[in-house]
Amino acid sequence: MSDDTYTPPEVWKWDAENGGEFASINRPISGATHDKELPIGKHPFQLYSLATPNGVKVTVMFEELLAAGHDAEYDAWIIRINDGDQFGSGFVDINPNSKIPALMDRSGPEPLRVFESGSILLHLAEKFGAFLPASGPERTAVMNWLFWQMGSAPYLGGGFGHFYAYAPEKWQYPIDRFTMEVKRQLDVLDKQLADNAFVAGKEYSIADMAIWPWYGNLALGRQYNAGTFLDVKSYTNVVAWAEKLLERPAVQRGRMVNRAIGALEEQLHERHDASDFETKTQDKIGDAA
Repeated sequence: MSDDTYTPPEVWKWDAENGGEFASINRPISGATHDKELPIGKHPFQLYSLATPNGVKVTVMFEELLAAGHDAEYDAWIIRINDGDQFGSGFVDINPNSKIPALMDRSGPEPLRVFESGSILLHLAEKFGAFLPASGPERTAVMNWLFWQMGSAPYLGGGFGHFYAYAPEKWQYPIDRFTMEVKRQLDVLDKQLADNAFVAGKEYSIADMAIWPWYGNLALGRQYNAGTFLDVKSYTNVVAWAEKLLERPAVQRGRMVNRAIGALEEQLHERHDASDFETKTQDKIGDAA
């Protein structure tokens, strides 16, 4: 343990310079910092997001709905959180919490704002009657695992990911603390998948869509470059499930939407039509985006 001991002050004050790599995306107050209207496309669903794990949940859901034949066409607009887009007045009007993803559903008589990734998944599942059983034990199972993910992700993202990958200094105590919890969660998921084809049972559901961008990517060694550190290959059921979902074309498309890092051919900054995957990825349009 370090000899440096932090003594909390009587009243905490925000130091904007003491936040690590992503200091600019967090602040201790809510509300807009500037006026900025959001663009509106031609489709009933307007998604404002970024291809973080929480953002990927929703774009995978949209692509799965379209693949299943539902009338779920959408416009996906990129929100660059490092540039503070989430603090623009238009975005805050949809999500007062200033976090992606945020959705405006314009398919009804009045526009409806939907925020929080789990809420968006549930809203779309109920609207289209897809990827969520209508009632009974099967529905409860899906909801159990959806809320498991919503409750556990802060340990993986804000806890483990922050201290292992992004904090300005490496401290053993928080890394050990959150590593222990993440490995416990991986073990929970691995045991559930030992006897189930999908997380909530026999059928693919919004629970899988919620969990895969976090724990699936982790099991595939893509999250935080922490695969070896966490020994993810030992969670064989999670790895097999993650690979199975990655084979789905809708998952492959969904993880490209609003992506702004990685291989250029996997970055589709905005999505307005199915043809965009073939014609408007960054390797094809480059600086024109």
